[in-house]
Order: sequence, then C-alpha cells, then structure tokens
Amino acid sequence: MIKNAFQLESFFETPEKIIEFIENSGLSELFQNSNVKNLEDYVFGVEVGLDTNARKNRSGKNFEILIGMVFNDRGIEYQEQVVVGNPIVVEALGVDRKLFDFVVNGKDCTYLIEVNFYNGGGSKLNEVARSYTDLASKINKIDGYEFVWITDGEGWKSAKNKLEEAYNSIPKVYNISSIDEFIRILRV
Repeated sequence: MIKNAFQLESFFETPEKIIEFIENSGLSELFQNSNVKNLEDYVFGVEVGLDTNARKNRSGKNFEILIGMVFNDRGIEYQEQVVVGNPIVVEALGVDRKLFDFVVNGKDCTYLIEVNFYNGGGSKLNEVARSYTDLASKINKIDGYEFVWITDGEGWKSAKNKLEEAYNSIPKVYNISSIDEFIRILRV
C-alpha cells in the first residue's frame, strides 16, 4: 500500500512547495553533498545514459520478436524465455541456471536458442562470443540437446574475429539471412 502519495504537479504551485519537493525527494542532498557541479550536464548525462540503454534493450527485444515472427511464419512451434529443467542439462550447466530465449523441440533434438543483436561494437560482443562458445560445448555434449545462436547487427563488423572463432566452435550459428538453414534442419 502506498502511503503519502501526491500528484507531482501539486509541488509546483508555490515556491515553498518546490522547496518541500526538493528536500523530501532527496534532491537537496544530491546537490549539496555530491559531485554534481553542473545541473544541466548532470541531467543531460542521465538522459543520455537512460536513452542509450533503452535503445540497446529495444534493438535486442525487437530482434527476438523478429525471430519469433520468422518461427511463426514457418510454422515452427517454440517456447520463449525458458529455464530448462532437465536434470542432465542443469547438471551440465552447474549453478548457472540459464534462461534461453527460445526452445524448439525438433524431431530428434531439443534446440536451446540464444538470440541477440548488436548495433555497435565493444567488449560485450567478445564476452558473449566467448560465453556462448563455452555454453555450446556443455550443451552439445548432452544427447538430444543442441545449442543454437542467432545473432546479427552492424556491431559484428568490428568483432569479426571473435564471431569467426565462435562460428568455428559452435555448430549452429545463424543470422537473419541464414535462419532458413536452421528451419530446414527442423523439418528433416
């Protein structure tokens, strides 16, 4: 239950109310006791940081939606955002309880799928490639399971060597242009 909820606009009716808002919200402490030297730069920096993060999350989520649409269009049944409960998989992954973007049950195999999209380069791509190479080696040792990585984006242009290493270590790496190769495997 929320106690003492107020409409924000009510604090901007008088100068006294503005001061009350600044004191009760903790803004006065932030301005007095922190390293904020320029309010405009501080607010702009927060806005830029939030907007950048929102864009990153949006592009990744949109790519997941796109892959779901491709699966739907091709008649592929799947589950989204799944923690695999098979004890053998759990044991292979150890304490790392992995949430997979998609799980597709093929004729003879269950495919555990990770999907991501990168607009820009950076160390994140290298770390993901390394992490998924390790993940694939663990999952692909289990009878009846295979790891699939669907990734795309301009960011890979600056990390081609890491993507190539992952491609040579993970048997099933696809992008939006090659996803039909994976769909063909599912239909066999």
